[in-house]
Amino acid sequence: MRVIALDGPAGAGKSTIARLVSLKVGMPFLDTGAMYRGIAFAVLRDGIDQHDCDAVGKLARLTELELEDDALLVDGVDVTSEIRSNDVNAVVSVISAHSPVRSVLRDQQRLWISSHNGGVVEGRDIGTVVFPDAILKVFLTASPLIRAARRVAQSGGDTARVAESIAQRDHLDTTRLDSPLRPAEDSIVLDTSEMTIEQVVEAIARLFEDVELRMK
Repeated sequence: MRVIALDGPAGAGKSTIARLVSLKVGMPFLDTGAMYRGIAFAVLRDGIDQHDCDAVGKLARLTELELEDDALLVDGVDVTSEIRSNDVNAVVSVISAHSPVRSVLRDQQRLWISSHNGGVVEGRDIGTVVFPDAILKVFLTASPLIRAARRVAQSGGDTARVAESIAQRDHLDTTRLDSPLRPAEDSIVLDTSEMTIEQVVEAIARLFEDVELRMK
């Protein structure tokens, strides 16, 4: 499948890099993290217990998510800014660990890619579960302090607290029972700690060009 799968931990810059890679290679971009945040927003909106797996799963099945360029609509309402709030940050890890939620969103992600004839997809289980047949799989990582500093530079906050939050998210992501965060066996691990965004984008674009050439 003509998919570039970009996986990695919180704060690795997946969304920014995936968006720029999509422009570089001329493919559509799917932000799966925004989809999980959209469900987290709906959970808070409706006052549902974030730990109630069945209730959250039912809500995920009933919630309409629509991705339009850089915007996310939840049940027809633009919540692009709201899904980046601290309230959503505080619950999205729990919501995204629920198997019913992951099942619903995986189906939606596959349908989106099918309707767009491929794309650049970022997430945490894209290369391992959602698109195991992606033609290019890259696992982006960086040291926890680097990731925290980048997030603070982007959104503000205290670096120590952000680093602690990222460490907690890493633990939840890597220990959940359903599709834990890990590199796919055939993924290329790219440590971006000492790289600029432009260097990372160029590196992934070159890898994609190499893959395309081999497939011709």
